[in-house]
Amino acid sequence: MNDAIEAIAARIKSAQAQGEPLRIRGGGSKDFYGGAHQGAVLSTGSLKGIIAYEPSELVLTARAGTPLAEIEATLRERGQMLAFEPPHFAAPATFGGCIAAGLSGPRRAYAGSVRDFVLGVRLLDGKGDDLRFGGQVMKNVAGFDLSRLLTGSMGTLGVILEASVKVLPLPVAEATLRFEHTAASAIALLNEWGGQPLPLSASAWRGGELFVRLSGARAAVDAALHALGGEQFDAATATDLWQDIREQRDAFFDSALPLWRLSIKSTTPPLNLAGRQLIEWGGSLRWLATDADAATVHEAARYGGGHATLFRGGDKCAGVFQPLPAAMMAIHRKLKQALDPAGIFNRGRLYPDF
Repeated sequence: MNDAIEAIAARIKSAQAQGEPLRIRGGGSKDFYGGAHQGAVLSTGSLKGIIAYEPSELVLTARAGTPLAEIEATLRERGQMLAFEPPHFAAPATFGGCIAAGLSGPRRAYAGSVRDFVLGVRLLDGKGDDLRFGGQVMKNVAGFDLSRLLTGSMGTLGVILEASVKVLPLPVAEATLRFEHTAASAIALLNEWGGQPLPLSASAWRGGELFVRLSGARAAVDAALHALGGEQFDAATATDLWQDIREQRDAFFDSALPLWRLSIKSTTPPLNLAGRQLIEWGGSLRWLATDADAATVHEAARYGGGHATLFRGGDKCAGVFQPLPAAMMAIHRKLKQALDPAGIFNRGRLYPDF
């Protein structure tokens, strides 16, 4: 494995010397996400394998190129899971790609995001130096927590070699309920339920139907079923529903229109925009399939106190992610300069001039 890391480091040093851009790539399952690709491919596919897994300590460390499916299967064997339910989008999805993209699934609003579970990261920076940040326990960081900063950085700060994450036990019991509601009443209800001691672990609304998942102790799930009512799904149907939403196989995502992802306040009323909408995370995540222009969508996100991302399709020329305020962008640039001074990693993938 040291030979593989040394080969990647040598490639980085050569690219830095020549000012050559590099495109970091794991399994390619999220190639569609982010700005246009630039440069030669720098693959992490040779970095495979689970390095350490301590079920009793709820910690797993694996190399970046390890298939995400392999990690999840290993955890299931011990009754554990990646609680943020990362989407795969394709079979080759890797552990490093999961962290670099920073995408979480249906359980995110109730369990936490990818960033919340990252404990430590090993990476090669833009000079080919081998760096480590964080560790394998929750309370191991003094000062700036760079390991979590790398989560969602889209490979613009370095090549992730390996990472340690916190894992959680699988819930003892789960149940999924279906209700009929308008978007407005579903948002109101989800916010009301969010303030109650209910074992919610996922929610989704689309086309007049509201779905909620309950997870936890059997007694807690049974009590919530009795309190909420609704139509209960069988286990297989429920599993398919949440996997289809997580992996965007649900019928809602079968559209030729550009797909936007809006992260906003959960209490924001239904967005008055053309197209179709799917609401997740208790109302705080709005998927929008629309041909509305970027300025209109960004304004809707600002109205909701959040931001918008052009997730799939559409014109990426103006950028995929909503522009940052000047002060925040200045911080991003300083971090980029510190870790990738020649600007060779994933140019334009996060911001057009980044």
